[in-house]
Amino acid sequence: MAKIKSVYRCEQCGADHSKWAGQCSECGEWNCLTEVRLESVTPHRAKPKLGGYAGEISTVTTLNKISVSNVPRVATGISEFDRVLGGGLVTGSVVLIGGDPGIGKSTILLQTATHMARKSSTALYVTGEESLSQVALRAQRLDLPTDQLKVMAETCVERICEILAQERPVVAILDSIQTLYTETLQSAPGGVSQIRESAALLTRFAKNSGTALFIVGHVTKEGALAGPRVLEHMVDCVLYFEGQSDSRYRMIRAVKNRFGAVNELGVFGMTDKGLREVANPSAIFLSRYNEAIPGSIVMISREGTRPLLVEVQALVDDAQGQPRRVALGLEQNRLNMLLAVMHRHGGVQTSGQDVYVNVVGGLKITETGSDLAVLLACASSLRAKALPQQLAVFGEVGLSGEIRPVPNGQERLKEAVKHGFTHVILPKGNAPQKAIEGVQVIAVSRLHEALQTAMELSE
Repeated sequence: MAKIKSVYRCEQCGADHSKWAGQCSECGEWNCLTEVRLESVTPHRAKPKLGGYAGEISTVTTLNKISVSNVPRVATGISEFDRVLGGGLVTGSVVLIGGDPGIGKSTILLQTATHMARKSSTALYVTGEESLSQVALRAQRLDLPTDQLKVMAETCVERICEILAQERPVVAILDSIQTLYTETLQSAPGGVSQIRESAALLTRFAKNSGTALFIVGHVTKEGALAGPRVLEHMVDCVLYFEGQSDSRYRMIRAVKNRFGAVNELGVFGMTDKGLREVANPSAIFLSRYNEAIPGSIVMISREGTRPLLVEVQALVDDAQGQPRRVALGLEQNRLNMLLAVMHRHGGVQTSGQDVYVNVVGGLKITETGSDLAVLLACASSLRAKALPQQLAVFGEVGLSGEIRPVPNGQERLKEAVKHGFTHVILPKGNAPQKAIEGVQVIAVSRLHEALQTAMELSE
């Protein structure tokens, strides 16, 4: 009989320890060690089968001798989803999609599977969390065609690989990785070791067979994907669902993509018939008042390959104690730095003021092109002067008060012109060489110039 032993495994990094400790010595996380009972592997134990795809014998060769075929991407039937994936689904790729419970992960994947199955691309939906009747009920509620999509309820990875090898679908959806297990391990499904080994087997199968895989992943309370960090390194693409539960809009952001742009954003609207793509996202982020109000300004941001017009609002008020700095949709530390720059190089002091900054629509802005818009919104709120509604700005602010250019300035400017903006304040390095009809381009090089110009426009 095989000997049974126990180890203490870190839920964050997967490192094994001989005894329990309060802190993992590998990653430094606290209270993350759980006991795992292991069975020693005997020499005659068979390796897991991958449905006939065991891989070829490895040989050493030069890179120029490798034949590369330009296989066209497979369309998912949802253009916004194709945008996030980099233009479509690549054969043999593994896509990991995560998000909060109920945000729409299973919904959009079911829509994708039915669209691809209807367009002669074989698709297989493997569910481990729901029964087949529950999946059928969701498809009926969304009015999706159900005559072409193949479904299966299974949680064993070896069995799933055997079925995939027999069916040979173009795309397979696994919902979710936390419910899968491999027979080579004795731990319960959802553990660090089971998630890591199951993902490794599925990834190896996808590369050898050419079947593209969509894998659903749970998230923790902090919003990160549950399981070891190595899970994100194994797959080719990592997508995150963003959006508030009380909002009808959902956003899918690519945080890792080996076949496309990172930070690409897809915008969807949640309806009773599932997720519907939003063709013009700038329109939903510009739902402004009929009249100009202090502290509001339009910023020309860029998410992946798409320019977006986003409204930034700021509220600056007298502090009733220790001044507070709150940023929603922006980085907190960068807001503190920008306020110090505005005091030093712009002559606008906020030391005794509460400063609240919000990006309308729940969008998260990570680029530095939002610096100028944040400071102009704060100055407008502090001085109670409303900026023109037809004014849009973008630019990075340096510590010495200079306005630095940002990438793709011409595309941002074209987006503002397309939506009817008549004034644009931008860095001098992004100024166009020729005048643009219908819009006044104001190029600035210093922060005090931008503040003075904006206040003059508000009069």
